[in-house]
Amino acid sequence: MARNYPLKKYRNIGIIAHIDAGKTTVSERILFYTGISHKIGEVHEGAAIMDWMEQERERGITITSAATTCLWTPIREIMRASSDEEKIKAREQFEHRINIIDTPGHVDFTVEVERSLRVLDGGVTVFDGVAGVEPQSETVWHQADKYAVPRICFINKMDRMGANFQKSFDSIIERLTPNAIPVQLPIGAEEHFSGVVDLLTQQAFAFAGEHGETLNPIAIPADMVADVAAQRAHLIERIVEQDEVLMEKYLGGTEPSLEELRAVLRAATIANALVPVFCGSALKNKGVQLMLDGVIDYLPSPLDITDSKPIKGTDPATGVDIIRQPDDAEPLTAMAFKVATDPFVGNLTYFRVYSGVIKKGSYVLNATKDIQERIGRIVRMHANHREDVDEMFAGDLGAIVGLKNTTTGDTLCDPAQPIILEKITFPEPVISLRIEPKTKNDQEKLGLALKRLADEDPTFRVTGNADTGETIIWGMGELHLEILVDRMKREFNVEANVGRPQVSYKETITKEGEAEGKYIRQSGGRGQYGHVRIRLKSLERGKGFVFVNQIKGGVIPQEFISAVEKGIKEALTKGVIAGYLLTDLEVILYDGSYHEVDSSEAAFKIAASMALQDGARASGPVLLEPIMKVQVIAPQEYLGDVTGDVSSKRGRIEELSDRSTMKVIDAMVPLSEMFGYATKLRSMTQGRGSFTMEFNHYEEVPKNIELQIVEGKK
Repeated sequence: MARNYPLKKYRNIGIIAHIDAGKTTVSERILFYTGISHKIGEVHEGAAIMDWMEQERERGITITSAATTCLWTPIREIMRASSDEEKIKAREQFEHRINIIDTPGHVDFTVEVERSLRVLDGGVTVFDGVAGVEPQSETVWHQADKYAVPRICFINKMDRMGANFQKSFDSIIERLTPNAIPVQLPIGAEEHFSGVVDLLTQQAFAFAGEHGETLNPIAIPADMVADVAAQRAHLIERIVEQDEVLMEKYLGGTEPSLEELRAVLRAATIANALVPVFCGSALKNKGVQLMLDGVIDYLPSPLDITDSKPIKGTDPATGVDIIRQPDDAEPLTAMAFKVATDPFVGNLTYFRVYSGVIKKGSYVLNATKDIQERIGRIVRMHANHREDVDEMFAGDLGAIVGLKNTTTGDTLCDPAQPIILEKITFPEPVISLRIEPKTKNDQEKLGLALKRLADEDPTFRVTGNADTGETIIWGMGELHLEILVDRMKREFNVEANVGRPQVSYKETITKEGEAEGKYIRQSGGRGQYGHVRIRLKSLERGKGFVFVNQIKGGVIPQEFISAVEKGIKEALTKGVIAGYLLTDLEVILYDGSYHEVDSSEAAFKIAASMALQDGARASGPVLLEPIMKVQVIAPQEYLGDVTGDVSSKRGRIEELSDRSTMKVIDAMVPLSEMFGYATKLRSMTQGRGSFTMEFNHYEEVPKNIELQIVEGKK
């Protein structure tokens, strides 16, 4: 099977934005105008094609990134055609394949944006025409910066009350990038929004037909003529600054041609030197087709980004760097960027082919895990609908059904020419909940559900708390965990009790101490006798437990030494302050005695356990708490509130720094103080703050707090 579209006619793009900016509505209009759907699905009616999970339709938000593919011929080429025959020719000449990923806007589902950006070549950032740049807009923008993804902007909802193109555009300049430049201006705003003016061609368009599918060229409104001329002159100046030849031509009094201006603007967009800004109202079917033209005109094909984002990996055997070209003739190199459980076909692994061809029925190497996998079935995704294909080529995005061992971030490649692409890095989960099955029947189902969900979502972790015997689930925020618990119920029929987790405190000693343990029992017949003397020493944090045998002259026979060690280890699991694990201490067995008839392993085990408990009490026991390394990113104006709050949580601020327009606070904070912080930070910073948290070390709990913890345990 041959490739249908050359690589230069591919666009792999993501629709990214803050929650409620209209990403999914934009995606729905794209599907409608490109002929993928013949009915427009509305998010507010719970009928959006791209939001296919029940939870998405109920809440009207995107939770998982949905992938789809469509074809688009620039609308200007169709408008030039005067007959059906000419339209067919235009499609043959100018039609492009666009692979789209519609990503979530909620901060709790940041993993979906992260993994999507890793495999995309370009992005359409959608903004609300009333709100402009919102908190999550900043987060996704910085994520796109991290992966050097070229972008165009679409200021949406121009029909809403309070919509203001200039204000929204100014917020992009102020909070995201000074490289943004309008390529369109809206005609009117709010209920008077009726069309757009293309600044490069100086053409104005109104949108007609039931779904705005007809573009009618109109005269530029008289009150806009001067503004259009000024904005166009500014746009041309910004474009020619990017190219010396055009600059000379322009300074010489000759205006560059439209083709020259588009070519340089395209190159500048791909280099992230300029960001074209479009406008419209997806809900009212205005402006989406012209924005799609912008995707074709300015966003890169896989061939355009080999310099800025080369396909770079390492040889798993030698560690030597390997560069692959986006070419079907190169060895197969693909990345699995998402694993999902589909109710109809089972396990779906989404992948991007960077080079070579992946074929149904072939064997590929999962180089990350050094396991061969068979490609049973390849599907091209249209949201939750699938189209079976026999092979996929460089630049394609698709999904494989039924891979057994492949997880997010794994590299699939030609077994004869292995390569490992750079892994996707995910933020650490920041919040946790205790979960337990309601019935015995739910126990097994819970284990299966947790494993499936953890395979799908790299920011979802499952840990067992050895101290309490609880299962604890970790995620990116309350909504994240709420959705996961809801999915367990609906998809896996698991009924579970969900509570609040306990902090895993530990105990240790602060000074040297000694103790004696003697266990003597006579009960008729053979008795029990065990006798040990031990010395306790405190160790550095993180050293755990060390047992030292200093018995000389056989005062305790060798066969009982391991029983002594076992007894001490068991006693360590229940500390002397509040019953938490004892750690960071050395126990030296230096003396004792035994009875030739009555001594046994059990007696020495009990004697050692008694000695350890007494010794710990005499060695200055203290409680330890987990200290988290916390990084908070917040706008400058909230810095005082955030640092004050961190200090009130017994946090130590280690460093303050700047990141673009944001302030970064690095601090060490006790875990017990961090529960509910995601919600508090959002309310404190109007949703613009974000944070990451990871375990760093254990530290002594202040005495007043220790007292509260001990009393809480009683």
